[in-house]
Amino acid sequence: MSTTVTAQEFLAKSIELATANVLNSGGPFGAVIVTADGQAFDGVNRVTATNDPTAHAEVTAIRRACSELGTFDLTGATLYTSCEPCPMCLASALWARVERVVFAADRHDAASVGFDDAVFYEYFENDQRDALMPVAKLELEDPQSPPVLQPFNTWNTLDSRIDY
Repeated sequence: MSTTVTAQEFLAKSIELATANVLNSGGPFGAVIVTADGQAFDGVNRVTATNDPTAHAEVTAIRRACSELGTFDLTGATLYTSCEPCPMCLASALWARVERVVFAADRHDAASVGFDDAVFYEYFENDQRDALMPVAKLELEDPQSPPVLQPFNTWNTLDSRIDY
């Protein structure tokens, strides 16, 4: 079987998962993570079914793969997804060290049926992003408060830490 056919089959599987998920109280999104050694782990969108705004198909697939493999590092894996990943899902794939993302429908296709993530994509490109959600550093005034770098310093000196 050629690589192209395999990629197309995994992408088709993500679309099948998405379609079935709609009939199971879920959103129209499916994903399959394929590891470097060929193991496949799927996920579907369960945002409304579980009241978890982070339960996107890509994230649930990443969670499942990491849980079943006993690792947080999916180096060499490919993420196949029924729709272009939102910024949260892209960030999750980056944190998991996914090597490549392949998608079917794009963000404009999703927007045409009410799943418009444009404001989230634009957030990172917008100089006025604070209008959507202010994010700011606050200096601690209480001298009794622990120093802000204390967690990092503790981490840095811990021999038993697991780097990621």
